[in-house]
Amino acid sequence: MPQPMRLVTWNINSLRLRLPRLEDLVTELAPDIICLQETKVPDPLFPEDAVRALGFEHLHYKGMKSYNGVAILSRHPITPLDNLPDWHGKEDCRHVGAVITTPSGPVELHDFYVPAGGDIPDPDANPKFAHKLAFVEEVTAWFEERKPARAILVGDLNIAPLEHDVWSHKQLLKIVSHTPPETERLNRWLETGFVDAMRHFIPPQEKLYTWWSYRNRDWQKSNRGRRLDHVWVTPDLVPSLTGMTVVREARNWTSPSDHVPVVVDFQF
Repeated sequence: MPQPMRLVTWNINSLRLRLPRLEDLVTELAPDIICLQETKVPDPLFPEDAVRALGFEHLHYKGMKSYNGVAILSRHPITPLDNLPDWHGKEDCRHVGAVITTPSGPVELHDFYVPAGGDIPDPDANPKFAHKLAFVEEVTAWFEERKPARAILVGDLNIAPLEHDVWSHKQLLKIVSHTPPETERLNRWLETGFVDAMRHFIPPQEKLYTWWSYRNRDWQKSNRGRRLDHVWVTPDLVPSLTGMTVVREARNWTSPSDHVPVVVDFQF
């Protein structure tokens, strides 16, 4: 019999700082699997006991001090994917993968944190932007070669690809995260064999955001958001999709992340 599975992806912006917020998320959303980005914790200091106390016995993570870091927390058995590339020759903890056991068969899960890219959208003037573009190109080539099947890809991809993924398409065309060099590359990555699961539920002509800057004094009033967080699935998993929620109210939690969790529900 098919069983429900609830997956959450969230840039938590420091796991140890926001452990109470993770507890809030688990209490309110009851997820089966959580994919985190920007955990900012080296592996020896990962709070395994606190995470397991929330009901997640199966963990796979990769982290470093102060920056980056990704983690998969699961109530279901998982098998980590070994020998994943160290993208762009940097061991900077931006990708973990695992195979999830489900009643309908294994599902491959990838959790990514794409480089933000700095402030200047010029790869010649800004090495961070050059790194971001090269990272997406390299990942795209890898997925083109692998031809994913029964796969889910989630994470903070740090690019808002569609016109209504940002509060002002015209004003943000020259702002890192929505520039044509970024959006074109992200779309090529998507086209390696994935479907945008969030836009499966919310039409592209509707506004959809997952991130609001800390610089906004009143983020709700200004609503200058961007959709930087994504959930993609391979076409063979589209029939398994049953729902999607952007947990907008999490932006008002005490000591919030500037990103909010995204929930996708499946029947496997």
